[in-house]
Amino acid sequence: MEDKSKQLVQLIADMQEEEAVKLSREMLDSGYDPIKLLGHCREAMEVVGKRYEAGEYFLPELMLAGEMLTAIGDMAKPLIKQDTSKAKDGKKVIIGTVHGDLHDIGKNIVTFMLEINGFQVVDLGIDVPAETFVESIKTHGAKVVGLSGFLTLAFDSMKTTIETIKAAGLRDNLKIMIGGGQVDDAVKTYTGADAFGLNAMEAVSLCKKWIPA
Repeated sequence: MEDKSKQLVQLIADMQEEEAVKLSREMLDSGYDPIKLLGHCREAMEVVGKRYEAGEYFLPELMLAGEMLTAIGDMAKPLIKQDTSKAKDGKKVIIGTVHGDLHDIGKNIVTFMLEINGFQVVDLGIDVPAETFVESIKTHGAKVVGLSGFLTLAFDSMKTTIETIKAAGLRDNLKIMIGGGQVDDAVKTYTGADAFGLNAMEAVSLCKKWIPA
């Protein structure tokens, strides 16, 4: 099955939509872990992001990759065991793709995984201005904010967003996590975030740590 997982990453990265969706269905039908499958999708998107920033891919390829991951996600998500317990008051998480970035695949997977783990998610969408995050924090009283960004240009937007939240006097009692294709510890330090997550499960773990049941 390891060979198939590598093949799936390659198919998505190479824009082979029909083959990628077909292989995903075969893997899921044979009992493959849907969360692992979504993880392979994230790996593939990292490759796509690097090719885009190297000038090998352009907006049409990014859009096609998004369509592929949406199709695969629609197959995988119903197979993930859901936590039927209702979200408790106070377990709110605000999430959004920062200003200047239009990607939402990773954000949508994180949102889904948080919801099935009992969190109330306020999804602000894509290309979200820093001021919108500030207003949402004030409105919802959330204790955790997730900033998503797929391209490296999003790092400056993440930094600006966190600085704007701080200037509004909302930073002290707030935990901020960042995520995206090329986020790492150096980016976390640069932006001023509390933590970064490489995948949706890490984001869930962070939220469980910061907002205990």
